[in-house]
Amino acid sequence: MDTETPMLQQAGARPRGHQPGIGAIWPRPGRSATAESQVRVAPLARGLAVLAAFGPEQAWLGNQEISLETGIPAPTVTRLLQSLVALGYLHHDEVRRKYRLAAASLALGYAAIADPAVQREGSIEMRKFAEATDTYVVLGTRDRLDVIVLDSRVGSQAVLDLRLTPGTRLHIASSLMGSALLAAIPELERCYLQGNVERKAGRDWPLLRRRMAEKISQVHELGFCMSLGEWEPELAAVAVPVRVPEQPPLVLACIGRTARMARARVERELAPRLLAMAQVLQERLASRE
Repeated sequence: MDTETPMLQQAGARPRGHQPGIGAIWPRPGRSATAESQVRVAPLARGLAVLAAFGPEQAWLGNQEISLETGIPAPTVTRLLQSLVALGYLHHDEVRRKYRLAAASLALGYAAIADPAVQREGSIEMRKFAEATDTYVVLGTRDRLDVIVLDSRVGSQAVLDLRLTPGTRLHIASSLMGSALLAAIPELERCYLQGNVERKAGRDWPLLRRRMAEKISQVHELGFCMSLGEWEPELAAVAVPVRVPEQPPLVLACIGRTARMARARVERELAPRLLAMAQVLQERLASRE
């Protein structure tokens, strides 16, 4: 059985290069800001709002569509688009008369997540863990309402065919890694993100809320959270947050078939080893500060 497609569907995974729209996630500046500060930051804020309008279902957008999405007047959007194209952040297709994100925009995102030290240190420990446990090991971080995969390793004897390659996105509300990350951030930030998830989830929200609350509680009580066939009957997983001072949290997870990841093995072997790996990674990253 090919487990990749069901698992990715359940986890909300999307292939690399897909950028979710975040117009509802980046709030406009509050009204309490002074007039001077508003004037100073308004052009930058509007430029970022234009870039944020693009998403997986909105790869190509025209002037009017961007204006409707952002609430910015169309003449202002036109001027912003001209500047963003000239700077290499957007590409303009004259035939379509529409725009899409260009290399400079994508480079900003990858530069933000691609910390060589994180991937170097993580890769070494992940490879050892995967070989020792015959599991699929994943390292990720948060990007708005997604977990984005930074690295993944699979044991040579692992009976699992997943392709959670770097750049793959998992929705933060419907993935175990997302719950582990939510447990590691301050409560105010977590409530803010959950509010955005609720607005987008619609009828699915009650189930998502219950699952998130359960997994977040597991992390707070045990240091890890686990899923034993809850989202995909043949797949089990355990995830732990990696807290690094003055940096956004990371998350480590190992995935395997439920037949080889019984609760007893998760609690006695896999979770303790994953917690130990998270501690090693945390200490190594903290020591370089």
